[in-house]
Amino acid sequence: MKEIISTENAPAAIGPYSQANLVNGVLYISGQIPIDPQTGKLVDGIEKETHQVMKNLAAILEAAGMTFKNVVKTSIFLKSMDDFAQMNEIYASYLEEGSYPARETVQVACLPKNVNVEISMIAHKA
Repeated sequence: MKEIISTENAPAAIGPYSQANLVNGVLYISGQIPIDPQTGKLVDGIEKETHQVMKNLAAILEAAGMTFKNVVKTSIFLKSMDDFAQMNEIYASYLEEGSYPARETVQVACLPKNVNVEISMIAHKA
């Protein structure tokens, strides 16, 4: 059975989707963009954007009773691969070395609201 996970500590969905779905102990988190859930405004610049996306993801994980340690797969979408090094350093700072999830990072032509980064995750609750 699917359980919809939602929290006010992450941005509300801007379309017909859930922040996350929990099915049989697996959490599927929708792509998060750098919207500050307190103000509803976008943050700007790849460093601030990456931090905000990771905070949004952490809030959703917490709402499901999980942490970044539970994440098994990450998909990262960048508007420019020129931002990869900065994004990657910040992304890694939220994770525990030795328990990194599987991941792909791709450059895309455009992202919602013309942001620089969007990240989705899959986590497993053992």
